[in-house]
Amino acid sequence: MAVRTAAEKPRGAPLSKPQIPVVVLAGFLGSGKTTLLNQLLRRNGGNRIGVIVNDFGSIEIDAMTVAGQVGSTVSLGNGCMCCAADASELDEYLQTLTRPAARIDVIVIEASGLAEPQELVKMLLASDNPRIVYGGLVEIVDAAEFGATRERHPEIDRHLAIADLVVLNKADRVGEAALDRLRGTLGEIGGGTPVITAQYGRVDAEVLFDPAARPEREERVRQLSFEDLYADEYNEHDHADHLHAAYESVDFTAQEPMNPRRLMDFLDTRPEGLYRIKGFVDFGAADPGNRYAVHAVGRFLRFYPEPWPRGAQRLTQLVLIGSGVDAGALRKELEACVQNEPQDIPDEHSMWGVLRFVPEEA
Repeated sequence: MAVRTAAEKPRGAPLSKPQIPVVVLAGFLGSGKTTLLNQLLRRNGGNRIGVIVNDFGSIEIDAMTVAGQVGSTVSLGNGCMCCAADASELDEYLQTLTRPAARIDVIVIEASGLAEPQELVKMLLASDNPRIVYGGLVEIVDAAEFGATRERHPEIDRHLAIADLVVLNKADRVGEAALDRLRGTLGEIGGGTPVITAQYGRVDAEVLFDPAARPEREERVRQLSFEDLYADEYNEHDHADHLHAAYESVDFTAQEPMNPRRLMDFLDTRPEGLYRIKGFVDFGAADPGNRYAVHAVGRFLRFYPEPWPRGAQRLTQLVLIGSGVDAGALRKELEACVQNEPQDIPDEHSMWGVLRFVPEEA
């Protein structure tokens, strides 16, 4: 499975500060892109989300209780922020959202009206903003209208080819046989890009980014948020429970270091139903000073080396999130990546595959 690569960095370069992932949402008119974005804002998993759109009208600002407005930036009552910008202003608003005072955890860009998605991706990868890291391109597709959309916009094939994850939205509007055919078509166009089905734009935020890590004291004194009120008003808690049940979570822990080459072979051939991988990897003697945080959304992949915390047990701990995956088979494949024989000791070239996916800023 093809994956996008990052420039190589010297082994062991630690992260100075956590970078803010920037996720791009793309999709043609009517695909449900804005609906998905609003769903993420409502059920943000405790994250403060920064949103960049071309038009405030696409965000349900009235429903989300505007806390303040300065220029073209709106602060929402749930701690999130929204900026209206065009492509020429992208860097300016990334600076606004990445200020430490904004305390944003993740940034989502709605591609509509801003630029072609591939141009946005290029801009993000070329950005000299040290506080951001590209978090992947998510293409939203209307299951019921895909054929018609493809006729009107043949460029959708190009968008799907560079997407890291495809959301097949409005899945309730077509039968299971048609869904299977669509998954096959999208897989062929996208070269094996993972395809996740959704209804009403509901995608678990954990599939796209990590829950916010808030200090214990902040959680303890937190007042009832707009997210809580909205969920109670519209019975969103039940929807969220059903949404989470649509995915499977597989945990993997290894006390022995992982073989870098074998782990990369696993990541390069991971199954289509596997949407997300996160956690920490111990590569042992290949880099004894660092553990490697891993972040994968669809076929997008990054590693982030960071020094081992003092006193921390040296383990590999991964969480894999997907649908229709064989948990036992995944664990066996990962167990086969563990260094458990003397010949598994890595050589000086063994980390090259991993370092391709370490951002330049790391």
